[in-house]
Amino acid sequence: MSVSLSDLAPVAPPGVPAPSSLALLRHPATIRLRCRAVLAAVDDERSAWFRVDRSRLADVAARVAALTKKRFPDLVVPPHSRWRHFEAGGTDRRAELEALLARGSAADAARARIDLTVVSVLLDAGAGPAWRFADTDGQRYSRSEGLGIASLRAFIGGRFSAIAGEPLRADAGVLARLDSAALAEIFQVSSDNAMVGLEGRAALLARLGEALAAAPATAPWPQRPGQLYDRLLARAGASAGETANKAPRVTAADVLAEVLALTDGIFTQGTPVMGRSVGDVWAHRFAGSEVAGGGHDPVTGGVVPFHKLSQWLSYSLLEPLAWAGVEVDLADEQNSLTALPEYRNGGLLLDGGVIVPRDRRLVDRRFKPGDEPVVEWRALTVALLDELAPRVRELLGCTAAQLPLASILEGGTWAAGREIALEKREGGVPPLRIESDGTVF
Repeated sequence: MSVSLSDLAPVAPPGVPAPSSLALLRHPATIRLRCRAVLAAVDDERSAWFRVDRSRLADVAARVAALTKKRFPDLVVPPHSRWRHFEAGGTDRRAELEALLARGSAADAARARIDLTVVSVLLDAGAGPAWRFADTDGQRYSRSEGLGIASLRAFIGGRFSAIAGEPLRADAGVLARLDSAALAEIFQVSSDNAMVGLEGRAALLARLGEALAAAPATAPWPQRPGQLYDRLLARAGASAGETANKAPRVTAADVLAEVLALTDGIFTQGTPVMGRSVGDVWAHRFAGSEVAGGGHDPVTGGVVPFHKLSQWLSYSLLEPLAWAGVEVDLADEQNSLTALPEYRNGGLLLDGGVIVPRDRRLVDRRFKPGDEPVVEWRALTVALLDELAPRVRELLGCTAAQLPLASILEGGTWAAGREIALEKREGGVPPLRIESDGTVF
């Protein structure tokens, strides 16, 4: 069954257990509420770091709308997804994968696509300006496109499989043993082709493998990331054999909840909550304590959940789930995913003059992900892109159903953030310099 906001209400009826603080912290509505609390404080001139100039939203919306129209003239915009990177250079790499998947069952194909998506997304963080990947088409790809293609090639080559003759899978044992040397080989890293955050990526995948391997032997899920397919079918009240008769339906919040359950404990950065690491969650003095469903949760007060990589993974799963016959409701605004608070979306707002540093020297400093200016920038990004989205739709003459936030990001804000960064700085580096281990940015 889908999880609604009423299911997560912090005040439960007598005799009914209250939802956990962790579940509330994982809901997209809580992310939005905490980010809006930070924005409200900035609007009230309480921030030492930034102010907001909404007069610049019109220009930024016009840039995003124009770029969306240029990239997708028919305005049929796919969701923001890792699968777009597999298409880099105009090469249909998915067709190559699908030809191989056709040999197995539909359920096996669904799990394989999800295996690939999870591994590829967890490997997706800033690679640095110098790194490149040479693909089989003879072209060299950088940044997210290069990372995506490299992970796809490794997956097709069986680098994550534990079963001879079955390359298209990612098994817990193989992921758990993954180290930076193996990853360096996959990404063609050398002294002349350096990558940022290599060790962090390898450690993240290894922790995922360990978490999958540690699941109870009686659990009904395969020890692979592809178990998300089975988890979501169960949540929808269906099984792998029933999808042909009636399409199972889940919300985007359901997808995020299962992604966060699958990856629970593998993200070591972030502000601890209840004495444990809960991932991409960070302290901010203006965060407040509002939670999904209404009310307040003092246990998690003072932190802003972002779950950026997990939401990026959730967006990237929309198409594999659709191909497997699982419908994800994107029109449900209460359960919809948020904008991704990373350096392209956030950079668009900074470079576009919507988010304005109070001290211009801020852009010359180096930050860590938990530093308050970075947390604030990310929170403002989530809240302000919710304000930007309807402006973009109005310019393009689209409804929210025709152009959900997932498509605005793809159309869209991420590409516009890269475009404006290239206009302003050599190599298109982000406007803020953040030290990353490859698991947050």
